[in-house]
Amino acid sequence: MLLFYVVSFAHKHFYMKQIIFLFALLIAANVHAQPNSDVITIVNVNLIDVDKQKLIPNATVQFANGKIQSIITGKKNITGARIIDGTGKYLMPGMTDAHIHFFQSGGLYTRPDAIDLKKFVPYEKEIEQGKSGMADVMKWTMLNGITSVIDVGATYNLLSERKKYADSNFAPVVYMTGPLLTTYEPAAFKGLGNDRPFSLIQTEEEARKMVQEQLAYKPDFIKIWYIVLGKNKEEVARKHLPIIKAVIDEAHKNNLKVAVHATERITAQLSVENGADFLVHGVEDEVINNDFVKLLKEKKTVLCPTMVVAGNYNKVFGQENHFHKSEFERADPFVLGSLFDLQHLNDGKIKRYKDGTRSGKQADKTTDSICIVNLKKLSDGGVRIAAGTDAGNIGTLHGGSYVTELLKMKEAGMSNWQVIQSATINPSYILSKEKETGSIAKGKTADLLLLEANPLDDLNNLSKISMIVNRGNIIDAGSLVKETALALVQRQLNAYNARDLEAFMEPYADDVELYDYNNGKLLGKGKEQMKKDYAFFKQVPELHCEIKARIVQGNIIIDKESVTGFGGAAMQATAIYHIKDNKISKVYFIQ
Repeated sequence: MLLFYVVSFAHKHFYMKQIIFLFALLIAANVHAQPNSDVITIVNVNLIDVDKQKLIPNATVQFANGKIQSIITGKKNITGARIIDGTGKYLMPGMTDAHIHFFQSGGLYTRPDAIDLKKFVPYEKEIEQGKSGMADVMKWTMLNGITSVIDVGATYNLLSERKKYADSNFAPVVYMTGPLLTTYEPAAFKGLGNDRPFSLIQTEEEARKMVQEQLAYKPDFIKIWYIVLGKNKEEVARKHLPIIKAVIDEAHKNNLKVAVHATERITAQLSVENGADFLVHGVEDEVINNDFVKLLKEKKTVLCPTMVVAGNYNKVFGQENHFHKSEFERADPFVLGSLFDLQHLNDGKIKRYKDGTRSGKQADKTTDSICIVNLKKLSDGGVRIAAGTDAGNIGTLHGGSYVTELLKMKEAGMSNWQVIQSATINPSYILSKEKETGSIAKGKTADLLLLEANPLDDLNNLSKISMIVNRGNIIDAGSLVKETALALVQRQLNAYNARDLEAFMEPYADDVELYDYNNGKLLGKGKEQMKKDYAFFKQVPELHCEIKARIVQGNIIIDKESVTGFGGAAMQATAIYHIKDNKISKVYFIQ
């Protein structure tokens, strides 16, 4: 139809200008793009075969129309219009985060049931951000090489919202359920209509009805939040079991698999015995026995351990923030920045959160140790493990926290091969997609990562991404998340508040200059000098900078800052940041 208008009105200057403008918008938006029909060939690459746990040197991989066309081993003379030299690089499947939540941002204000800060930021704002910010979450996710996500607890509105991005280059494949069908509903989420993330079920009839209600929104599966409160966990768990079984049976009757949140051994066991397909957390209350491992293996249940999410809550509430390089550089810096707000929010409850979290460290370590032991036993026992972060919870960032999850799995004793399988082929079994995706094989979807270094040597190399291929489309990382002056300044602020010197230096130019604005005096020049000047980070455990006001004017950011932690009254200052070539090149201080 568009071609008809081009031919019919080409002689009219006005209409031609409008058509050109529309074409430009379509290209810039990069949405609803079809898989590239040209044959694209990656040559001389080290292919990571996750099916066979084998590294294949000098491989050639061809893809077109969104599918892998051929895999050729050994050096060959390949000709064609689109050839990518993979010499010295590593090609692996795109990764999957098997446990995320779009209704949560990862920021401080996203779970009012965990910490009620609604008087500072209304929860309605968080709800709207969940919908309007879905595209941004997808871009940060893709930037980290995650080409598929499984949202194990969304809302009806988010199920509708995802349709907008089904054909977008920047969007990972999104598998999603509706509201969690739960045995307990937090008061903070009641009365939210189609924005509710939880649906309380109290009878078997309600259980079947809630499954039927979700069918109209076309979820990919059903999720149960199997919560047991009180001291006698097994008694409560068995009391709820008829409801749990009713959900599973009704879902299976409608050809939908069932994921279950079950963090106790008894709830996990009862869920699997009654047909659960996917456990979205590891068992954290006791060390599992061999019978439990055997049960999961025989039932072919997939388990997602979510190793970092609990600790991330603790580090935020205890205000002992520390972050991985990927979280500073490959996650939304403004979401991350909100996690430091507890240092300056004026609320009597906040000190109790901090003190309570710090005093409970030993109990948290015990739980963490149990989770580590259990993951090792499950992995060694042949249970299929899928990597997932629970991204969106406070302190667990969409995209950026993925590598930290994988590193924690390695800490539990999984090999690098096992961890990479958990990030690629294993999640495909959750929804029976293993014949379509998850590994590099002829006929599978061309979701690929070209890495600068070998992740089998070091899982941190998963962040060294040279190229992303999403359903056959080559993605320019710069088109996903554009560097801005404001983002640079926010990243250095985040690192300052985390007292991370290396991350603090990253946004600065090598020849950065620092000035006293009042007299024009040069205070320091170059990163090496800055490192010396800011070496005090380690000596100031309560260091915190709050931005009181911020002005953005092109490549200049002006921050009015209040700095605490040195003892005595807060220090007031203004910093003027000049950005050049995507680095902070000059800073002027006014005190």
